[in-house]
Amino acid sequence: MGLSCGLDLLRMGIQSKCQYVSSFPSLSAYPQIVFNKGLYSLVSTSGIFFDFLNCIGFENWVILNPFVFSLGVEGSEDEDQMGIIERIKEIEAEMARTQKNKATEYHLGQLKAKIAKLRTQLLEPPKGSSGGGEGFEVTKFGHGRVALIGFPSVGKSTLLTMLTGTHSEAASYEFTTLTCIPGIVHYNDTKIQLLDLPGIIEGASEGKGRGRQVIAVAKSSDIVLMVLDASKSEGHRQILTKELEAVGLRLNKKPPQIYFRRKKTGGISFNSTLPLTHVDEKLCYQILHEYKIHNAEVLFREDATVDDLIDVIEGNRKYIKCVYVYNKIDVIGIDDVDNLARQPNSVVISCNLKLNLDRLLAKMWEEMGLVRVYTKPQGQQPDFSDPVVLSIDRGGCTVEDFCNHIHRSLVKDVKYVLVWGISARHYPQHCGLAHVLQDEDVVQIVKKKEKDDGGGRGRFKSHSTAPSRISDREKKAPLKT
Repeated sequence: MGLSCGLDLLRMGIQSKCQYVSSFPSLSAYPQIVFNKGLYSLVSTSGIFFDFLNCIGFENWVILNPFVFSLGVEGSEDEDQMGIIERIKEIEAEMARTQKNKATEYHLGQLKAKIAKLRTQLLEPPKGSSGGGEGFEVTKFGHGRVALIGFPSVGKSTLLTMLTGTHSEAASYEFTTLTCIPGIVHYNDTKIQLLDLPGIIEGASEGKGRGRQVIAVAKSSDIVLMVLDASKSEGHRQILTKELEAVGLRLNKKPPQIYFRRKKTGGISFNSTLPLTHVDEKLCYQILHEYKIHNAEVLFREDATVDDLIDVIEGNRKYIKCVYVYNKIDVIGIDDVDNLARQPNSVVISCNLKLNLDRLLAKMWEEMGLVRVYTKPQGQQPDFSDPVVLSIDRGGCTVEDFCNHIHRSLVKDVKYVLVWGISARHYPQHCGLAHVLQDEDVVQIVKKKEKDDGGGRGRFKSHSTAPSRISDREKKAPLKT
């Protein structure tokens, strides 16, 4: 389909609202238009064209690379995804119509399981696809990764520039950032990778905008910084949390204490270590049957909900820490700033005035759970220039983890270690491989001495090099008769 044909199709789509066209320049000056999924999804990098779209009431528009333009009709893959989205909306509407009581809890549990299965299908790549396409994934670098997520034009690019010195295009109009821009934060002798991601919109979990690519990068991060506009309503935070929850990201939550294992035979075994108030045996059976699981072992170690059980069955949930960063506090009152600052896991900043950025870095460091361990060679001073960085959430912080971080073969040669620091009861403390290290500990490794294969001690020590086993000794020659 040519460009002129695409423009004609656009004019046909807005024929009923043509009275607004005269207020804007000719559409021929803005050829950056993409028709996506059979809808009028309009794409442009011009601020004037944004105003035009808002004026005529188009809401399903996204931003692509300004140098990559395409026109056409999507294939059957997008039609399948649209069908899944419609089914999800129908089930959500049915759940909204259903009253919550004891008689309907089993039906609601089955509907929740159906939605979870459909959302998992929505995240899977289309069958037969080569897996190509433009993505936002960048190579991991440093001791940790932090993703900046938020609505367009909330200050993510400015924050990246302030913390890392990496230039990221920033402007007053929305969707300035079109791809993932990485930067490095040097803090406490460590290097933390900070990713500036394009802004996501409501419906990103369903494929609107570039939401899927953004959320995929967020899943590979250690923590998420959700950047919010302090002057906007609290609804933005709820919308972003809902979009991340829909794709399997669980913010500031711990994995539920539910043991689940599939079996080949034996039926379903349901047990709990405490009284349950949200899930009973019948509801558990119905949810498992919805997943076509007829042989499994389920053990509840906490009073979990239906959603927790579905998360365990799905097995693809990502439990990640999130810090809510409220930017632009210089445009609101002091009472509003105080209320936002008192919320859990929240930090208030102002990129324009460079306010409270140190507190943001300290909070980010605290949530990442990084532990710096310095090495001390025997008979020398500790090396404080290049620490070994461990993570509480990734790998652990024991002496064994410390040795494995240096080299895998080091553990078998360790006799004991000497530890100075917060984790030591006295200086130095003799510790084993199970000792848990704390931040800024100093460790000296004492290796085992090489064993001597010779038996005995002193003058009783054997100096023979002959094999010790009888079967390996040379047999005496037979006597001649």
